Amino acid sequence: MTADRPLTGRDASRTGFLAAISAHLLWGFLPLYFLVLAPAGPFEIVAWRVVFSLVLCIVLATVLRGWGRILTVLRTPRLLWTLGLAAVFIFINWQVYVIAAVSGQVVEAALGYFINPIVTVLLGVFVFRERLRPLQWCAIGISGVAVIVLVVAHGAFPVIALALAFSFGLYGLTKKRLGPDVDALTGFAVETAWLFVPSVGILIAVASSGLLAFGSAGPGNALLLMAAGPMTAIPLLLFATAARRLPLSALGFIQYSTPILQFVLGVVVLHEDMPPERWAGFALVWLALVVLSVDLVRVARRPRLVPVSPGI
Repeated sequence: MTADRPLTGRDASRTGFLAAISAHLLWGFLPLYFLVLAPAGPFEIVAWRVVFSLVLCIVLATVLRGWGRILTVLRTPRLLWTLGLAAVFIFINWQVYVIAAVSGQVVEAALGYFINPIVTVLLGVFVFRERLRPLQWCAIGISGVAVIVLVVAHGAFPVIALALAFSFGLYGLTKKRLGPDVDALTGFAVETAWLFVPSVGILIAVASSGLLAFGSAGPGNALLLMAAGPMTAIPLLLFATAARRLPLSALGFIQYSTPILQFVLGVVVLHEDMPPERWAGFALVWLALVVLSVDLVRVARRPRLVPVSPGI
């Protein structure tokens, strides 16, 4: 795959930066796309995302002569099972995200992706036994207070937000551990192949209940559902490309663009409820992100680079 050839220095950074920005902008506007897929329900939408993403991967692998790399992964148990684990995490993330988008909870989805950098730091502690710096502990503490405020004052445990934050954080961690062994297209093709059979099972279950929208809600709806493949694959391929070419700290800063867009869509466009106590919870999360960002900048400016926690 030409776009995924090894790059070094400035070219690699520029390619990674553009890929990361493009991926997060596309993710930021996805809620609007899911809303126009009605009357398709969230489980049907995610199942078609998998099916048509796999179709697109097959086409791209054929055109770009990527079958050799795919077969290599399929013959390597470590890579195959690692991608299977990544597939589980991204499937959970997709399903929760679509449920949030179609049920009027885009703001909480945004909260999940605001929390994600904090989850990344926690994963560094539990997975890699990293020692946190004082400002990192401070950011985690503030985030914990934010969750308490949302539970006690707002009266709702942020299940969707935490599910999105942890599933995507674990997905990014899993992909990062693959390193340069698996390129973007190969990884995504194998992930969707893992999810194909469960997705077909979901479609059969939805059809048997008489709720399948594909083919019964008009050609426009069918075409939009088919477009779920490219709408899913393109940002993920861009993300995988960025993850291999940018330092973790840079990826952490860029990922803020997605929840900012989601938050604006939820509040300004979709007019979701934002009582004062919910604003307070969000304000605490944003404060935690500021503290975490200050810490990352301080570390980046040191003469000798200190390893940062893993993330997307």
